[in-house]
Amino acid sequence: MRAPVVVAAALVLGSMTGCSSGDPDAQITVLAASSLRAPFAQIAEEFQRDNPGTTVRFNFAGSSDLVAQLQQGAPGDVLATADEPTMAMATAEGLTASPTVFATNTMTIVVPIDNPAGVTGLPDLTDPELNVVVCAEQVPCGAATTRIEAASGLEIQADSEETSVTDVLNKVATGEADAGIVYVSDVATQAGSVTAIDIADDVNSTNEYPITVLAASNDQQAASAFVQTVTGPQGQRILTQAGFGPAPTASSENRS
Repeated sequence: MRAPVVVAAALVLGSMTGCSSGDPDAQITVLAASSLRAPFAQIAEEFQRDNPGTTVRFNFAGSSDLVAQLQQGAPGDVLATADEPTMAMATAEGLTASPTVFATNTMTIVVPIDNPAGVTGLPDLTDPELNVVVCAEQVPCGAATTRIEAASGLEIQADSEETSVTDVLNKVATGEADAGIVYVSDVATQAGSVTAIDIADDVNSTNEYPITVLAASNDQQAASAFVQTVTGPQGQRILTQAGFGPAPTASSENRS
């Protein structure tokens, strides 16, 4: 399995009113699915304004890789995965508090901006002549792709399976692949480099994204404050702007 990429974000953050850790030099580590990189960076900016004095260190990788790191003793304060089954693996081992679903995401086909292979829809991805890249089945984006195959009755002819949706997107954006399947929210991060092609609603798959404080967190208050920012109005606004859907329990709420 490919080693996950760890990104340290030197964001000066601090305690929310009533949620202060009491440590002016507090630091929390947020382990988050790679598809959350862009919105979580923006959410951290909101958190910074409300929480001066706390540093947030991000570890972005495939959700399964993140859980594997925790199982091997990696430190962390917050975990956000791209589906509930992956989070459940961590929860079952007593690594997390009770998670909360904070967003949803659906899948889309992406092709290079000029679509040189002329891809028009899901059936084209069964063509062995095309260079198609998808996520590996053991990671959330790959599990979603497998569900799409089952619902459509099609077998995608993948030339490469990646452990991170970011790797799928990058291969398409650089023209290394003719097409790939990624989250809808990923398309905006490569605007100008890829074109999205919709997958029909009746065969598409929706992932629910949970977040929680880790049981071994050294700063439960600061970690809880970050989770509250993600699930609160500030975080939800940013996630909506990034292309994520609402959590099922929030589907009737105004997220504008």
